[in-house]
Amino acid sequence: MHVTHLECSKCKATYDSDQPAQLCEKCGAPLLVRYDLAKAKADLSKESLKNRKPDLWRYRELLPVEKEENIVTMGEGMTPLLPLKKVGSEIGVNNLFLKDEGILPTGSFKARGAAVGVSRAKELGVKVLAMPTAGNAGGAWSAYCTSAGIEAVIVMPEDAQEINIRECLATGGTTYLVKGIINDAGQIVAQAVKDYGWYDASTLKEPYRIEGKKTMGFEIAEQMGWDVPDVLLYPTGGGVGIIAIQKALQELKQIGWIGDKMPRLVSVQSSACAPIPKAWEEKKAECDYWQDVQTKIPGLRVPKALGDFLVLKSIYETNGCAVAVSDQEALEAQQRLAATEGTFICPEGGSTLAAAEKLVAKGWIKPDEKVVLLNTGSGLKYPDTVQAKPLCIDINDKLPKC
Repeated sequence: MHVTHLECSKCKATYDSDQPAQLCEKCGAPLLVRYDLAKAKADLSKESLKNRKPDLWRYRELLPVEKEENIVTMGEGMTPLLPLKKVGSEIGVNNLFLKDEGILPTGSFKARGAAVGVSRAKELGVKVLAMPTAGNAGGAWSAYCTSAGIEAVIVMPEDAQEINIRECLATGGTTYLVKGIINDAGQIVAQAVKDYGWYDASTLKEPYRIEGKKTMGFEIAEQMGWDVPDVLLYPTGGGVGIIAIQKALQELKQIGWIGDKMPRLVSVQSSACAPIPKAWEEKKAECDYWQDVQTKIPGLRVPKALGDFLVLKSIYETNGCAVAVSDQEALEAQQRLAATEGTFICPEGGSTLAAAEKLVAKGWIKPDEKVVLLNTGSGLKYPDTVQAKPLCIDINDKLPKC
């Protein structure tokens, strides 16, 4: 491990990485893990990766877990970068790809953050952690905590999907439902952390979830021959992934594995909960609280993210943008990918295709640019989004010829 310290993302105050840490004690902003990248570069080479397992721990020199025995793993990482030739042709993009996180353990990209976050929590001696979640994060952290011998306390909005609630229960998480949204669940967790001294694993309130999620950036660069796409579209709730991908690419640039080019990062949200697009259009550094959350897409129901300023910073620094699409547009894009490419993704992932089509129509995305859509989970965890109905046949009938 080549971690040197933790650094505040706002005031740049530094903290000891060998102690459990939450937010900056001076300004309350998220902490970021910093590395001795010169040493990491000396110990890691592109050639050495060829002999390593195809999981996220292949990049261990750039991850924050010191001892191998503390690694909690279910084989997460190295998800496919799928070419979408049919859909790309339909929307006018010759090089359209899908980074499909739906095949990860627990069915979503949350497994990356949980794997690294729980591994580091185990290494730091954490016994109980708590977190609010609207869906997939709860199941992922509950599963990895059970494997690590850490007790997980999960608080969810009462209208969370039944499959997510049952996943938390099945994997051993002590699960509570609250009348309200994700921010209400967060307030309850914050009070419990204060009362009992539990470790707060809320989005960006501990520094290691980002480190797991940043491996998406490492993988995309490796899968593209140590190049980067021109555009990367990311469905944004808490925003950890878009922050993490930029961090990954910046680290790869500093060790000389990629050049100066960075992809234009696009944050995609539902028009029924769109604080990031609103702030971007108004050229603000932070978001206003979205007062009336109406979206039914679980991963996009975040009225104000703790790291909103980091998401916007990533967009501004890469000359990216933020796009809002309707829930219906996201669901139609999800179904379109399944029917055209055979890839059944989550509605959050579908929103990125809907956004890409809008940006192509505006000329913001050019036909020959390399474009990556980030799908955050398996469509199998969203059975209610399937709108098509099966055909009925009598037991004595013959099937018609196709």
